[in-house]
Amino acid sequence: MRAIGFEQPGDIDRDTALVDIELPIPTPTGRDILVEVKAVSVNPVDVKVRRSVQPKSSQWKVLGWDAAGVVSAVGSDVTLFKPGDAVFYAGAISRPGTNAEYHLVDERIVGMKPKTLDWAAAAALPLTSLTAWEMMFDRLDIQKAVPGAAKAIVIIGGAGGVGSIAIQMARQLTDLTVIATASRPETVAWAQKMGAHHIIDHSLPIAEEIVKLEIGMPAFVFSTTQTDLHLDAIAQLIAPQGRWGLIDDPATLDIIKFKRKSVSVHWELMFTRSIFNTSDIAEQRKILNEVSRLVDEGVLKTTMTERYSPINATNLKQVHTLIESGKARGKIVLEGFGN
Repeated sequence: MRAIGFEQPGDIDRDTALVDIELPIPTPTGRDILVEVKAVSVNPVDVKVRRSVQPKSSQWKVLGWDAAGVVSAVGSDVTLFKPGDAVFYAGAISRPGTNAEYHLVDERIVGMKPKTLDWAAAAALPLTSLTAWEMMFDRLDIQKAVPGAAKAIVIIGGAGGVGSIAIQMARQLTDLTVIATASRPETVAWAQKMGAHHIIDHSLPIAEEIVKLEIGMPAFVFSTTQTDLHLDAIAQLIAPQGRWGLIDDPATLDIIKFKRKSVSVHWELMFTRSIFNTSDIAEQRKILNEVSRLVDEGVLKTTMTERYSPINATNLKQVHTLIESGKARGKIVLEGFGN
């Protein structure tokens, strides 16, 4: 089967950063399903792994976690899917990725693809939807009020992949006031399209920008990017007893400044359940199925902004470069492997 991989980590401008390769089609066993991949999307985690992870000796590292495709075969213990089912999922970081014609994935972290979306539009959603859902509803518990706080959530990085779907979920599924941050005209417009009530410029002091809204101290803050640049502002703007979550990787994280307000701090890594095979791993299938239902009912919409075709090393290198620039909006998708 065709796939894209690398043998040595490093910068994207190397000729060998991502390479078109041939690999054997894997065979599903146990609870794995074999998916014929129709479309994939690229996330910041793809870039991080490509830069820093050394593949095992004599093996290619295949990236990619988001995928939409058709079940081709199933393992002996599979009960949830059958060949021919259209699915979407975000995979597991500890296993080979989706930048391949065929991919193995545990059935417990796979959802049924939204019927109203094509392959590319569906592939934009799984990883970011799981991340946003788990952060807001599992970690921050945004449906539980913070006494005395403004019923509001601040989403830092509102035009990114996670921010895009988090805005929609908070706006459509709760009664919170949704405040997103964005700094360029195109990202401001995108955050507005996703449904943010207010948009503030994160190139300005965001705590002061929140005060200007005259709504009080927000109960929740969801930091999707550049947490290290905004840490002091977050501590200043969040309400006492508020809840704050982050998903990025600041070099240091001094949270002592949150003690005075008794603010709880929450990490979210979408891959935790699959890394540790947690007892509730199947919650990810439930979340994806709920997202699929909400999309088909018109409550949520795809966050795809660009699509490339086919899925190959040349196009993936272009998308990685764009992700690294920090200027991407929503999700960038690649579809099809060509003839």
